[in-house]
Formats: sequence, structure tokens, C-alpha cells
Amino acid sequence: MLLLSSLLLATAASARVMDALAAIPHGWKQVRSAEPEEEVLLRVGLKQQHAQALEQAVLDISTPGHVNYGKHMTREELKSYTAPSDAATSAVVEWLQNHGIQPAVDNDWVTFTTTVSKANRLLDTRFAWFKNSDDEDKSPKIRALSYAVPDQVARHIDLVQPTTRFGQPNPQRSTIFDMYRPERVHGIKLAVADNQSVNCGRYITPSCLRDLYNVKYTPTNDTGNKVAFASFLEQYARYDDLQKFQAQYLPAALGQNFTVELVNGGLDDQKSWQDSGEANLDVQYLLSMSYPIPILQYSTAGRGPLIPTRGQSTPPGSNEPYFEWLQYLLGLPDVQLPQTISVSYGEEEQSVPREYALRVCNMFMQLGARGVSVLFASGDSGPGNYCESNTNNSTYFESMFPAGCPWVTAVGATLGTQPEQGTSFSSGGFSMYHDRPAWQSAAVESYLAQIGNTYAPYFDRGGRGFPDVAAQGNTFYVIDKGYLALLSGTSASAPVVAGIIALLNAARRSQGQKPLGFLNPWLYANPNAWTDITQGAGTGCRYRPEFIRTAASWNATVGWDPVTGLGTPKFPELLALAAPGVPNA
Repeated sequence: MLLLSSLLLATAASARVMDALAAIPHGWKQVRSAEPEEEVLLRVGLKQQHAQALEQAVLDISTPGHVNYGKHMTREELKSYTAPSDAATSAVVEWLQNHGIQPAVDNDWVTFTTTVSKANRLLDTRFAWFKNSDDEDKSPKIRALSYAVPDQVARHIDLVQPTTRFGQPNPQRSTIFDMYRPERVHGIKLAVADNQSVNCGRYITPSCLRDLYNVKYTPTNDTGNKVAFASFLEQYARYDDLQKFQAQYLPAALGQNFTVELVNGGLDDQKSWQDSGEANLDVQYLLSMSYPIPILQYSTAGRGPLIPTRGQSTPPGSNEPYFEWLQYLLGLPDVQLPQTISVSYGEEEQSVPREYALRVCNMFMQLGARGVSVLFASGDSGPGNYCESNTNNSTYFESMFPAGCPWVTAVGATLGTQPEQGTSFSSGGFSMYHDRPAWQSAAVESYLAQIGNTYAPYFDRGGRGFPDVAAQGNTFYVIDKGYLALLSGTSASAPVVAGIIALLNAARRSQGQKPLGFLNPWLYANPNAWTDITQGAGTGCRYRPEFIRTAASWNATVGWDPVTGLGTPKFPELLALAAPGVPNA
């Protein structure tokens, strides 16, 4: 029997290119070559034996009326679906060992740290340091423009990353009122106490949201039901700011705090000079909608040092927060998982290698299998900003990642109250990586029939449509670093809807029911529980010659649309569907 090491002597024709970029992605530049002895951390995703069976099982668990609805999997039951074959594990481990690398195996993931020189030989590539030239504050990343593996290994794996992944998650926040700070909290003039009058058509406080969506239900403080939010890019929610916010706008929740779980070396730096607006927005409005449900913040590290050097304590390749964060969550015991998670980060879908996007989406599906509802901000660029295809430079509308993943619930933004309308920045559209799932087929096809061939060359009509739902997202009062701030964006909308889902899970738990888990089949089966938004539009693409005079726009219309999805919450109807008999009081 030939040893796998003998395969390394084969010709280049026996290697399979797993991914290759035609050029350095837009907005990036090479800083320098990677030194041979610098370290890089890499992960190999092994093919799962029962991937299709898992997808069907999660759909069954999540589809109302199915005999398995609500029968979520345990961690061990899920592993039986995601486990690779013994042959796959052996082939990859032997391949690495024959390059002098000793990997760590965790079910369908193989992780290892090695030198750049070994990684270059292993993957037939050339690693270098790259930096995003559009934002000088972003740290450089060690990346390659292509990589290949032997054919006999390639058939057992989905990807090796981080290699060709250049994207960087960004907080989804509109720049219309980006961190507008009128004055210090101690002398607030714009803000008013929560029990006083406020123009909710212009500014948003907790009472505005609860009144608009008719949220009166307050659950018991049951620690078995938790809601969480994810923080990346060195953002940390601040305890002092939360206390000031409670005193000013949410006295009913005064004294409730949040718990921080540190992932991948993440911190809880209450005196950080870094921006904290996103994290404060998340915790303050999750609390506004869901109190007294316990709140978790996952603080996940994931940015390399500004000037990479040899001998770093943290391998410079370990700067992909989704992988670290999702692996951490999926490794938790069942009783430690939150039932609802809000995430206000995202990036342009085409900036993410397809196999990476698919694998991360699969990990969100696994959370759904275990009864977790994951909600993502849909993005803040309407149909897109630059709207340029990275394959041929043609005009192409920007879909968003992970909002375009069908296993998460994407949340768009509205503004105004008489009536609510879609905001110009609310991102939506159609995924370039994921086909439209059956549970949204009728809703999305109805919209496509309305617009006919409008914009037909610029998007994939067969792609997964997003967002799924929407909520207010304009001019939220937030306390940040002792200041009053006005924040806008789908970053604000996501925690609002997540807080409402957390309330529904609490009501279900009070009846002995399981949590809602993966939401989307349930949402699309009950469109009347959402206020259909028929005014407004998401606009963008003004950099493209086709749209210099008139911006590209997705319009809000009757039924589902790629601005506000199914619409905004009708809490009494949602509560009656999720937990019949629980009063909205």
C-alpha cells in the first residue's frame, strides 16, 4: 500500500486548486511577503458524512406541523450527523504529518499551526501580509491568492482557511447619524425620561418600541432562557453606560446587568479607547425588549497585531472571528447555549470565498438544529455601495454575508411611525451563493413577478432573498462612554427583533414548550403576524455609471420585499402563535 507521503512526489497535475483569486481583492494591498519562520494557524474543514440528511432533519425540526417540529438535537446527536468518515480524517492527518505537522482533530475540523514555509509547500501557495487600504485602522492579515491540495486529500475536505478569505466583518451601522453625540449624559437636552413624551416618529427609546409593537408581556426571571449578542473587533459593552441608560430610559430594568463570555482570547475591557457604540447599542436594546431575561455578551478576539513579528504569542492567522465563535458555541453543553442570538456584523458576500461562506452557513444550521434562533443585521447599503462584480468588474448588486445565509434570520430597517417605511440604507437582495429555499419561494416569487425584468442583469433571481423581517432602525438613543449618542442602522433593528424572539421563547418555556429554534419556516408560514411595510426603498449603487443620475433601489411593496422582508412585528399575534394562551401583559 502506498503511503500518502508518496503522493507528494506526484506532478502538479495531481493537485487540485481549491480556490484562486484573479487578483488582490478591491480595497486591499500587499504590505510585504510573509517570512518563512512566521507562524500561521489554519483549519481544514472535513466533509461531513450526512450533510444532506442533517439539512433535511433541521428543516423537519423547524417546520410547523411536521411530526418532528421542535424536537431539537443534543450536542452529541448533532455530532453523529456532522462526523466525517474515518478515511477522511486519516487521509488529512497523514497528509499533514508527512509535512512534519501534528494537527488537532475535533470531529469535522482539523486545526494546526505551522510555519509559513511549510504552509507554502503544503498548499502550493505563497502567503503574504495584506492590508485593507480603504481603512488604515484595520490590521494586516496573512493571506494567499490561491491554494491547492493533492487530489486524494481534496475529495475529503471542503476548505482550508484562512487562506483566500480577505473580507472583514463590519458593524452594520448607517452613517446618516453615525454616532452623533449632542452632549454628556449629565446634561442631556435631546433625551427625555422614558415616562415622558418623546417624538417616536423622529427618535427611538425603549418605550417607543414597546408601544409601536404592542409589547406588554414581561416574563419571569428564568435563568433557563437566555438571549445573547456577539461582539467582534474589540468592541465591549460598558456596565456604567448600561446603568445610565436604565436610569434614563428603562427604570423597569434598573439593576439588571449582562454576563460576558470570552472567546478565543477576547477581553472585557471597560476602559478601552476603542469604539463601543455597537456593543452598547446591542445590549441596551436587547435589554429594552427582553428584560428580565438574562443577557450574554460573547466577546470574540479576532484581529492580528498592527505590525506582525516573529515569535508572537498568538498565531497571526487566527483572525477569523466567525470560525472561533461558532466552534465555541457548538462545543457548549446543551444547557449553556442561549436560545436567541443577535449579531450586528456583516460584509459583502462576494468578498467571502464561496466554500467559506457555505461552511459558516452550515455552522449556523447546526445552531438551529440545537434550538438556537440566530438573527443578523441585513446591512446598511441598500442594493449595495460600489455594486461591482469582483470577477469581471460589471455592475452587480451586493448581497450580504452572513445575512444571505438561509439558516439565519436577516433583519432590515424601518423608520417613522405613521406609517413605518423602509429606510434608504436597509440592505436586501438575493444571495449569490445560496439558492432560494422552499419556505420563502412563494413570497419571493410574488415580489419578482411585480418587478418583472427590472434590474434583471444585476442579481440572481434564484438566490435566497433577504431580509426576512424588519424593525425600527433610525436614530436610537444610546448611552456610549458617558455620552448620549444617536445611532441608526440595521444594527439597531437586529437586537429589537432578537429581544422579541427571546420573549416568545420565554412564553413557550412557561408552557413547557421547546424554544422556536431556526425561525424562518415559522415566519414565512405566518406572514399576517407581521405588519406589511409598503412604503420606502433601499437605495444605492451610485458609484456605477448606470445609476449616477438615479440610484438603484429595491422598493417596499405589498408582501415580502428586499427592504423590509415580511414586515415589522405584531407582538400580540406572534405571542398567540408561539404560546397560545399566554397573555400579553
